[in-house]
Amino acid sequence: MTEIINEGIGERTHVQSPLMRESLMDRKVLGTTDIERVIPILPDVHVIHIGGASILDRGADAILPLLEEVVRCRKAHKLILGVGGGARMRHTYHIALDLGIPTGGLAMVAGAVNEQNRYMIQALLAKHGGIILHKDHYIVLPLWLAAGMIPILSGMPPHHYWEPPTGPLRIPHYREDFGMYMVSEVLGAASMIFIKDEDGLYTADPKKSSRAEFIPHASARQVLDMDLPDLIIDRAVLETMLDARHTRTIQIINGLKPELLGRALAAERVGTIIDAPQGTHSNDAR
Repeated sequence: MTEIINEGIGERTHVQSPLMRESLMDRKVLGTTDIERVIPILPDVHVIHIGGASILDRGADAILPLLEEVVRCRKAHKLILGVGGGARMRHTYHIALDLGIPTGGLAMVAGAVNEQNRYMIQALLAKHGGIILHKDHYIVLPLWLAAGMIPILSGMPPHHYWEPPTGPLRIPHYREDFGMYMVSEVLGAASMIFIKDEDGLYTADPKKSSRAEFIPHASARQVLDMDLPDLIIDRAVLETMLDARHTRTIQIINGLKPELLGRALAAERVGTIIDAPQGTHSNDAR
């Protein structure tokens, strides 16, 4: 909507803006910014996160067969890979905690370990078009994907020293699972697949409890309400799914069974599927 304003010297065109003189702390004003459709940037790309402790730390026996499946699937699908930090990141956390480093500092050093794993995966995939994706280079993603490349990035979100405090817990709340999930959400990706060393979500850690029960499907709200003592993915992923515009479904598969990746990319219901049906939000009553 435009308005012609006569200021005595001449006329100028003013474009009306509903936010121009409003407080961005006003809930009613913020509510007017809610629109039904947000443009997906790369709706045909699949985002895949490879767990650090679960897959990368296991070495060649786990990594190489999985990467062979990645290369095979790349022929039919556009893929973006993310990597976790693994045991070295946990060791770094331990040292930093002992030194009294704040949460933001922990996020910084953890991100550095993720970047080291990213370079290792790039070296293994270089002959197949594996290429390092820095966070400043997202704008070239369409070109790289059209050329058949496999972008590889660190999953740690770029909060750095500005990582929000986590209450009584010093470990960053937003870790590599969340970082890769946000890549999928922002791009409006076709799917978000987490590769771990278990078949999916269980009621307890199956490595520690023989009573752990496999959960093939659940909603994000249901999983949050279970308040499980141990989760196979970052809790922040489930919390964010409730308000997501695009990625309201994630899939967790076992990377020690590499053939499952191709089946997941083909939309088969393998592993665990967690979703957030439209209409559910983070502020809904439980």
